[in-house]
Amino acid sequence: MNILILGGGGREHALAWAVMQNPKCDKLIVAPGNAGIAQIAECASLDVENGAAVVNFCEANAIDFVIVGPEAPLAAGVSDRLRDAGLLVFGPSQAAAELEASKSFTKAICDAANAPTAAYAHFTDAEAAKAYVRSRGAPIVVKADGLAAGKGVIVAETEDQALAAIDDMFGGEFGAAGAEVVIEEFMTGEEASFFVLCDGESALPIGTAQDHKRVGEGDTGPNTGGMGAYSPAPVLTDEIAQKALDEIVKPTLAEMARRGTPYQGVLYAGLMIENGQPRLVEYNVRFGDPECQVLMMRLGAQALDLMQAAAEGRIAETQVNWANDHAITIVMAARGYPGTYEKGSVIKGLDNCAEDSFHMVFHAGTSEKDGQILASGGRVLNVTARGASLEQARDRAYAMVDRIDWPEGFCRRDIGWRALG
Repeated sequence: MNILILGGGGREHALAWAVMQNPKCDKLIVAPGNAGIAQIAECASLDVENGAAVVNFCEANAIDFVIVGPEAPLAAGVSDRLRDAGLLVFGPSQAAAELEASKSFTKAICDAANAPTAAYAHFTDAEAAKAYVRSRGAPIVVKADGLAAGKGVIVAETEDQALAAIDDMFGGEFGAAGAEVVIEEFMTGEEASFFVLCDGESALPIGTAQDHKRVGEGDTGPNTGGMGAYSPAPVLTDEIAQKALDEIVKPTLAEMARRGTPYQGVLYAGLMIENGQPRLVEYNVRFGDPECQVLMMRLGAQALDLMQAAAEGRIAETQVNWANDHAITIVMAARGYPGTYEKGSVIKGLDNCAEDSFHMVFHAGTSEKDGQILASGGRVLNVTARGASLEQARDRAYAMVDRIDWPEGFCRRDIGWRALG
């Protein structure tokens, strides 16, 4: 089958790597891709948020199956345009993608489904939001209602921080995403990610992970898109995962179907777990980045079969074949990230890193010029490894990091610390 993956980050490199291992894949195109993806698949210049352009591209290239990587094309309705054109697509409709595109929508769904989540209030006015914060106190969580590339969440330790976050959001720091604001209670516990494939009716858990959002070691400093991740997440035991499936995910799917917007694709539930009880932090309507990298490392070629089953409505007859293993990914970022950073520095030493089913460097923000790999983003490389234990996976990943010659880059040296003790 001819497959198109939309996106150009580390998540899409991981998806491409897994898809390419499956003999079903005759041809793979990734749009726009990156320098690492270009080494294993064809890359194409395409506006992935323009549904008509994507449909025309698919028809011109005889594409059989489209996998949508990032959230922006889903929120823009690209999957709807593809389905209207008769194409098989992995990813929710624009209406179903509201689960990520609008925090207040998700909260309303949770209320209707009786799914456990944080207490909240929704505001379109800064002064009303500030009054709510003053009445509740801190710590408290301030969220831009819309899509903010994973950065529109402020965990305010003090009232002043919360009030400043409200000013920033209504002041336009996150663009249209901050035109409305959701304020939530601060939940305590340990956070983990739960990934479920859905076909509109049935749900199939495909893995758990934990990521490290903060830039500094010991989970300190400002939030980022993610500095590393590992899978499985020890805190998400089989019992707690089943509870999350029964009390949060399945009621959500039933409510979405009841509203006439059935959910098809991957549903990524961010959970807060305390005393064995999971509560929903938020939903994402695509694979996490960098969580996708560790999931794909563990799933391998079957990832394509599972995504195809979701797209074709066959999840009920599908199962995941897990190896009893662990995976970890270390994000190498440009110095200065998540603040101001330079682009264009040369990355050397990648040829010194093995690329096999246990070791892989997934590219995120890279480009190629004159045979050299250049850094072109904030998060640049995802150095990923598998092992029989998390310790073994970690040691393999950091050994690869140490072979990469990139003085302008940095990484955290403590990824997995919570699980490793």
